[in-house]
Amino acid sequence: MNDHQPPSVNPAGQDPAQQPQASYQAAPSVSRAAMLTQQIHGELRKVFFGQDHVVNQVLAALLAGGHVLLEGKPGLGKTHLVLALAHSFGGDFGRIQFTPDLMPTDVTGFTLFDMKSQTFQMRRGPVFTNLLLADEINRAPAKTQASLLEVMQEQQVTIDGESIKLEAPFMTLATQNPIEQEGTYPLPEAQLDRFLMKVVIDYPDQVSEEHVVGQVTSVASGQGLNAKTVDQVCAQSDIIEAQRECAAIRAVPEVVRYAVNICRATREAQGISLGAGTRGAISLVQVAKAYALMSNRDFVTPDDIKSAALPVLRHRVQLAPELAISGQNIDDAVTNIVNSVEAPRI
Repeated sequence: MNDHQPPSVNPAGQDPAQQPQASYQAAPSVSRAAMLTQQIHGELRKVFFGQDHVVNQVLAALLAGGHVLLEGKPGLGKTHLVLALAHSFGGDFGRIQFTPDLMPTDVTGFTLFDMKSQTFQMRRGPVFTNLLLADEINRAPAKTQASLLEVMQEQQVTIDGESIKLEAPFMTLATQNPIEQEGTYPLPEAQLDRFLMKVVIDYPDQVSEEHVVGQVTSVASGQGLNAKTVDQVCAQSDIIEAQRECAAIRAVPEVVRYAVNICRATREAQGISLGAGTRGAISLVQVAKAYALMSNRDFVTPDDIKSAALPVLRHRVQLAPELAISGQNIDDAVTNIVNSVEAPRI
């Protein structure tokens, strides 16, 4: 089942780079951030085809300052998307390939005694970056997975008692392969809850897939689609400012109550063994604000909350065994719950 489509970041159906600035009528701060996301979206579409809803969700997470769990079968461009996003705003990109023998210090870094200077020198790990790709995060044991908790929650790293702040913007995108579970360590609920959204990447449509195959094979060694060819459209400081503007988007009490009611409904619904906590409601409002900003609005609507529900809640809600046996999946259950909660009229 497909996700709810988030509000379009390109309502005119044109290439974002070709849309005139004069067409935006919102307040200047909102208009600038909305145009920025459209430009980034346009650049990502150069190398990532047929998955516009995935791009929208990842951009929403970036604006909201959260982290993303990417789930999809191999070869669907997850790494390509993250690398292209980093290039679009000139950010640093770091990648960790999670394996069973990966140690926490391989993630965060460590101190090493330098014989020449007779001092301890700090070697920073790959988490010191702007966009961190944690590839196949469920292949590492719990101790190594937990090394990301402080980084994701506090945006800082503690090495030998010294806490070091990461430079903003910082975002972790962790990938999982849904079809290969042998030798994996499922993420515990507490760590899953640290991810703002779980984004599911499915196969593209046939036209997009044909285009990808043609582009990739047009250059030797299959380098026809190179994420490094994405143009930089802004600086890191622009992303930070857009995040501030996103947080300032208005959410009236009725909309906040609607988000809370949806999360409370997940705890009371039949066939659900684990419902969403308060962080789920917080995440719903945060992502809804990002969708509003991407749609060039300075206020959140109930439709923004609905659009955010699947990617925000699907990893926070667990089916009871009797419902799972019936063939219903988590997306169906979340959709039914959202549809059962009355939306406010504002």
